[in-house]
Amino acid sequence: MLLNDRVCVITGAASARGIGKATAQLFAKHGAQVAILDLDAGQAEAAAREIGPGHIGLACNVTDRAACTVAADEIVARFGRIDVLVNNAGITQPLKIMEIGPENYDAVTDVNLRGTLYMSQAVIPTMRGHGSGAIVCMSSVSAQRGGGIFGGPHYSAAKGGVLGLAKAMARELGPDGVRVNSVTPGLIQTDITGGKLTPELKDEIAKGIPLGRLGVADDVANACLFLASDLSTYITGAVIDVNGGMLIH
Repeated sequence: MLLNDRVCVITGAASARGIGKATAQLFAKHGAQVAILDLDAGQAEAAAREIGPGHIGLACNVTDRAACTVAADEIVARFGRIDVLVNNAGITQPLKIMEIGPENYDAVTDVNLRGTLYMSQAVIPTMRGHGSGAIVCMSSVSAQRGGGIFGGPHYSAAKGGVLGLAKAMARELGPDGVRVNSVTPGLIQTDITGGKLTPELKDEIAKGIPLGRLGVADDVANACLFLASDLSTYITGAVIDVNGGMLIH
């Protein structure tokens, strides 16, 4: 098993059909002890129970630095360490450039970008203390191609910021044995997109994807597993595209 006895933290992982939940399930199958973080404690705890015994679910608002620190401290108190962090928590809004108000900008950048910074800051001390760790940051093809199907320009900006932040952390934390990489999913069928994807729209989008299909959460989870495991011990500051060829560059 690729993550045997490792403690893995995944933010925004309580949604039933989300990338975070799929990643938590896959990590558990590979021997990890998983801590699911989400806004709602009950949903986080239920998600942890669903993936099996020995896992925990905690409430955490990733836009609150103190809350991130409290969650990380609780995980270390229970498991003794943190080996992997997947910064998965994120939100999107389908707005045009002139529709973006201050509250929209703040909401999207706070969760996607500020949350990635705060949660990373919360786990870095324990990773440094053990001289090892892997942080996976969730960006988006939207950051690479200047927009997606459902995300507005502020979403592209936030996810672009994630890429820059991850590369900067990789450079700074490399000497400490901590690797930081990013995943850029294309259009993935999750709870966020589920109600908006009609069969006709799916067919139209698939025509522009060389592999001929939309992605599913497990596609992204598999990339996260690779970056979290020893299969990628000499990879840091990298960006792994999971888009079926939607963007080839």
